[in-house]
Amino acid sequence: MMVVMSVAASPGSLTGAEGLSSAEAAARLKRDGPNLVVPENRASRLKRLLGPLSDPMVALLLIAAPTYLVIGETTDAIVAFIALGPIAAVGWLLESRAERTLEQLRRMTALTAAVMRDGAERSVPADEVVVGDLIRVHEGDVIPADAVLTASTQLLVDESSLTGESLPVDKHLDAFDAEATSLWAGTTVLTGSAQAVVTATGSATRYGSIGRLVANARAPRTQLQLALMRLIWALSLVALVFCVAVIAAVLLHGDGWGAALIAGVSLAIAAIPEEFSMVYTLYLALGARRLAQDRALVRRLPSVETLGSTTVICTDKTGTLTAGRVAVVAIWTPGGGHLNGDDALGNEGDALLKAAVRACEPLPFDPLDLAIVEFARNHGLDIEQLHSDEFAADWPFDATERYLTHVWVDSAERTTRLVAAKGSIEGVLDHSRADQSLRDAAEAANHSFTADAMRVIAVAFGESPLTSTTRSHDEASLQFAGLIAFSDPLRDGVTEALTECRAAGIRVVMITGDHPATAHAIATGLGLPHEHNGADLIVTGADLDDADVERLDELAATSNVFARTRPEQKHLLVEALRRRGEVVAMTGDGINDAPALREADIGVAMGKRGTAVARESASIVLLDDNFATIVTAVRDGRRIFDNLTRAFAYLIAFHPPLLLSALIIPLLGQPLLLLPIHLVLLELLLHPIVSLVFQADPASSDVMSRPPRPVGDALRLRSLARAYAVGIVLAGVLIAMYLTALEGWPEDQARALAFCTLLASQPLLLLSMRSPERPMWSGGQPWTRTIAIVIAVLAATTLACVYVAPFATLLHLEPFPAPWWIVVAAAAATTAWTEPFKRRRAS
Repeated sequence: MMVVMSVAASPGSLTGAEGLSSAEAAARLKRDGPNLVVPENRASRLKRLLGPLSDPMVALLLIAAPTYLVIGETTDAIVAFIALGPIAAVGWLLESRAERTLEQLRRMTALTAAVMRDGAERSVPADEVVVGDLIRVHEGDVIPADAVLTASTQLLVDESSLTGESLPVDKHLDAFDAEATSLWAGTTVLTGSAQAVVTATGSATRYGSIGRLVANARAPRTQLQLALMRLIWALSLVALVFCVAVIAAVLLHGDGWGAALIAGVSLAIAAIPEEFSMVYTLYLALGARRLAQDRALVRRLPSVETLGSTTVICTDKTGTLTAGRVAVVAIWTPGGGHLNGDDALGNEGDALLKAAVRACEPLPFDPLDLAIVEFARNHGLDIEQLHSDEFAADWPFDATERYLTHVWVDSAERTTRLVAAKGSIEGVLDHSRADQSLRDAAEAANHSFTADAMRVIAVAFGESPLTSTTRSHDEASLQFAGLIAFSDPLRDGVTEALTECRAAGIRVVMITGDHPATAHAIATGLGLPHEHNGADLIVTGADLDDADVERLDELAATSNVFARTRPEQKHLLVEALRRRGEVVAMTGDGINDAPALREADIGVAMGKRGTAVARESASIVLLDDNFATIVTAVRDGRRIFDNLTRAFAYLIAFHPPLLLSALIIPLLGQPLLLLPIHLVLLELLLHPIVSLVFQADPASSDVMSRPPRPVGDALRLRSLARAYAVGIVLAGVLIAMYLTALEGWPEDQARALAFCTLLASQPLLLLSMRSPERPMWSGGQPWTRTIAIVIAVLAATTLACVYVAPFATLLHLEPFPAPWWIVVAAAAATTAWTEPFKRRRAS
């Protein structure tokens, strides 16, 4: 449902400082509908509703039923019409199961917005934002609706998604410039923070018209989807040619148009592999649900397929390889030297911490800022007093020199501007008054900290005149204050996960903004290879800046550790790795990580500390920000693809007996072996088998001890050759049994012999395809309750087909002599003819 917007009003007339009440917000949501900037495509909803009716089986039964009426087979016509119900119902249930799973994932990965409700700030789903809501946004947020500013601090917004212009736009309060005070849905906050009142939601926003186009856009298909489409079209074309040939053959034998159409319909039902697409969607959806249970939310379903092909994982250090429990453990000042957390600060230490607190956000949310504030408070500093002054300027983080600056004005005296800067030691030293001896001492202290795997920032402070209006003027008087060292221990399980990656042929690359010495210490602790001929092979951001394309490709291919890198360099590394044919998973959490996340084959965003932009750009969101979760996702991706391949193998082995019997027997002028009613029964058995059995199978024991699956091998066609061979042999056995039985038995009795053999072969076929590398009796896949139930149902159905009289009559079957069940069992056992070859190959 799209939002119908009222006209925009002034901020003051829409809401108070406490925001809307919950009751008023609920009333407006009911009146206007959800805030869906990209609406759901109504055509897709109708398609899902009518999807089961588009099943080729349904269309073919609609041809068969009236044909039976015309030739006088009233009972068969009624059965064909009745069969439409269960066929459509099974298709609808399976599609609904997949759709429900996808809807749950969509809700779990939906954007949220910070709004004022009932006088308190709350986080609500973005689609529940209503006109008049007072919203708060800060760096990295996607603006949920059109709004008008009521307050802002150094706010820069990226409006490229709306305008195509890449330059950031300054937003501020201006009574004479409506554009400067307006925020637009779908745009991104680059720096600063703001408070605004919502004036338009949903399709009434500026983004709304684009959203309608987006709703109708189709995502590009994956290699596996394209391979499936080619397979289905090829088999459908073959089916069409064969159908024409069979109809012509039956007519030439003088059996009439009715019998010819039934023969053609039977062959079409047998030949068209409509199950492949259903199985693909269902397995990926159920796999995504399982990944969510393992703390990895899938935002783009095809990424589940791609996980199994991952060859390189590029990961951040902080919070992904490390625990993210950042704490200040030591400081260093030029006069006081190293001070541990319990030591007295002294004057220089006190000045260092005061400057560091002023360089933090007034309402800190960054882990480093939180650690600095906690450390300062524990050492007696009054944080509230330091942040009670007027926040005059927020000079944003310089991505090149890696530092930021805050400017405050003493609220009482108002004589000068108090300037505080923090960031990398290189950036802060370059903008501070520091002679060579101070630089040497600071760099020596930094090296001492980083050698112990500590993260280090430098701090500087100074004063500037009240008339200062530029960053360079504010920073002109900065004096170097000292260093602050943080600890962040390695996460539990990360070392084991890295070992598992190496065994699986997956290379892990660490990309960090930290000092090379810190990166070296972390890599050593993790056992991450980073040396060549006894020397450190750690590449810095400066090395990447100096590299041409050829050198960049070489560095990407040989180095596993990159230090002092900038976010945009992640994008360059992903491009270089993909040029070499790698399948890349890239982690990220910041705004500037978004290009790399989009460029990677699998973008992985952090759920806890990631910005909204990073999460929107990613294929997968980690709820726990843990590297080990990525490895778990890769393992599950391989399991899902293995199970999908086994299901495809079963489908491929299942179809040749149907297709060849529907083709060859009419060409020989004999009565049909499989009538449409038999194919309906097989369809009703087939869908539950492939949807219940294979997708629930656990991962093989070697799933993470073999190299990644090549991307080009989308359907593993070579590994499916055995399935084709099994199906063709089974088809030959069935046709031979049927034609032989026809020589001495009635038609329905001969058909019963062959049909029971086909049903009896399914348990062996199922077990064989579940264990592609080992014989089914050697314990390739564990026995499950689902397998037992499916085999019991198949056995009961086989017996009921001939011994339950009404059922047998509907199926045109008659009981055959009991000793012939031995022949049925022996013929069904031919399904296992490839099992000894598996043992030889496995050994």
